[in-house]
Amino acid sequence: MSRRGECAGAAADRGPAPAGWSVPGIPAEPVSAASAGAAPADAAPADAAPADAALAGAAPAGQAADREAAARQICLRMLTAAPRTRAQLAEALRRRGIPEETAEAVLRRFGEVKLIDDAAFAAAWVESRHHGRGLSGRALASELRRRGVPVEDIKAAVGGLDPEREIATARGLVAQRLASTRGQPLDARVRRLTGLLARKGYAPGIAYRVVREALRQEGLDPAAAGIDLDDPPDAEAAG
Repeated sequence: MSRRGECAGAAADRGPAPAGWSVPGIPAEPVSAASAGAAPADAAPADAAPADAALAGAAPAGQAADREAAARQICLRMLTAAPRTRAQLAEALRRRGIPEETAEAVLRRFGEVKLIDDAAFAAAWVESRHHGRGLSGRALASELRRRGVPVEDIKAAVGGLDPEREIATARGLVAQRLASTRGQPLDARVRRLTGLLARKGYAPGIAYRVVREALRQEGLDPAAAGIDLDDPPDAEAAG
């Protein structure tokens, strides 16, 4: 036997070459799953999840993660544009088709890290809208209710508004408008000034008191003209 034949015979005695490499002159034989000790291709581990998670009654893990990521992005975009209440964010997620359980998980996490804080939102809203727009506590409470702020947070925020500060704000609003009403009939001036305060949410009693004081500072007596600013209309009827 030639030298080449002896080498080939020795290699053959050692069996097939391992997968991934070969002996020169001897083709490597594929290693079957059975000979390698591996489980058959169609066998699944005992603890493997079903191939179709939907058949198990749950959304696929990847789909759930995508929904949660989408919910986070929606909330972050809204919060970047302006502060929002939890109820506002929940409504936005509902409109975008985010499942309730996913929305709840994201909102709960945002609350834990204080990206959502309805109490802080209410306090800032009252301070900003009263100082900037002159709105009364009643008007501010109504706005906060429409934005879904819990009742206890509304009470705490509006309750921190000093009644004397409300009166001072109402006086400032009337003082700003008073000059523009001069030259008009007194009853028209009264209607315009009390209407201004009514639109800002002030109770009739406060509106009548502040307007009466402002007119008297000009030397006018509404009562002498037959306009009774001491007896405001019923608050509910006026509202």
